[in-house]
Amino acid sequence: MRPKLTRSAFVGIAIAVIAAVVYWLSGRDFDAGRGDFFYLADAFLHGRTWLEFRPGPYDVIQVGLRFYVPFAPFPAIALIPLVAITGAVTADHLESGIDAVLAGIAVWLCWVLLGRLGIARLRDRFWLVVLFAFSTPLWWVTLRGGVWHTGQILATILTLGCLIELWGRRRPLLVGVLGGAAFLTRPPLAFALPFYLLLVDPWPAEERPPERGVQAPIRRWPLRRWALFAVGVLPSIAFFLWYNAVRFGSPLESGYGLAALPPWLDAVRREGLFSLAHLPMNFDYLFLHLPTIIPDPPFLKPDGLGLSVFLTSPALAVAAFADWRSARARLLLGAAVAVLIPTLLYYGGGWLQYGYRYFLDSVPFLVVLAGRAVARAGRLSWRWKAAILFGVVVNAGGAYWVSRFS
Repeated sequence: MRPKLTRSAFVGIAIAVIAAVVYWLSGRDFDAGRGDFFYLADAFLHGRTWLEFRPGPYDVIQVGLRFYVPFAPFPAIALIPLVAITGAVTADHLESGIDAVLAGIAVWLCWVLLGRLGIARLRDRFWLVVLFAFSTPLWWVTLRGGVWHTGQILATILTLGCLIELWGRRRPLLVGVLGGAAFLTRPPLAFALPFYLLLVDPWPAEERPPERGVQAPIRRWPLRRWALFAVGVLPSIAFFLWYNAVRFGSPLESGYGLAALPPWLDAVRREGLFSLAHLPMNFDYLFLHLPTIIPDPPFLKPDGLGLSVFLTSPALAVAAFADWRSARARLLLGAAVAVLIPTLLYYGGGWLQYGYRYFLDSVPFLVVLAGRAVARAGRLSWRWKAAILFGVVVNAGGAYWVSRFS
């Protein structure tokens, strides 16, 4: 007997499809010209770790006649089946549609995740999914495409997969595999792994401390579950070390410090790949950066360096109203902050961007906190809905400016 499609599942699929179509329609005319992961997938199919041509002037590592992609390799691994069918060139030409489909999958996973948080009203889930889909960097990175952004979409999918499992059966092996793949897609997500390790432990499910006068249960460390989690993560770490050693002779050389850059950005990198010197710049792009006023419509012009999260994603502040007595809420906040720290110290800044695109690494954790806050309150107030709409309007500006940035 085939399972019946529930109303909730139908709504979630419909929202994901609509989001994917919106992403594609608003970004189909822009070509990033950097489908590096498709060509790297083809290289893997032919037993190579390098490309036989230079895909662009920058963000490429040249060693003799070999050209290496500096970015973490799991997106290329994930794209191998597609490239095996279509070929790398065709897949590259279809990149805007492929990215839109991947982002639509992320939207659907967000719907599933919110359903596991106990949000009873579908309309509240709908509003929170709109927040995720159109009031976070997900919309921009999907529009912009290219090797820099496809990996971020896939990393978001993997993080959402981890969180769905953590609010489901909590199978440590599966969480480890997904978390390891996320690290092999976006290295800052390695900092979420310790929090996943604690969340697979049943202990954080105790949402409140024991009542006064009631003896707390004896703490037993879930060593078997942690061991299974480690088994899931280790293949990604092993591949990371092998991949670096094969390409550059050292398992710890990722290539990020070797990539060709324009002179002005190379000067920034010489201050340190990660350095406190970069913190003021990234802090500005995330929290403070504003557009400039121009005399002609639309009267506001972003500079492509960043845009304050208070403009792009104001409704994420609902996460502040989660139940902080819960250990799981504190672990989620810890993960959101931990994965953000390395990017705040990173030289790259995220250019070109509409909003601070590296913030997308933290968004899934904040979405869970926002969902828990709404589940706790029982409903999403009109004030938060207005904040979501404001963020959607601001992010719609990205569709206008996507092809106008140099």
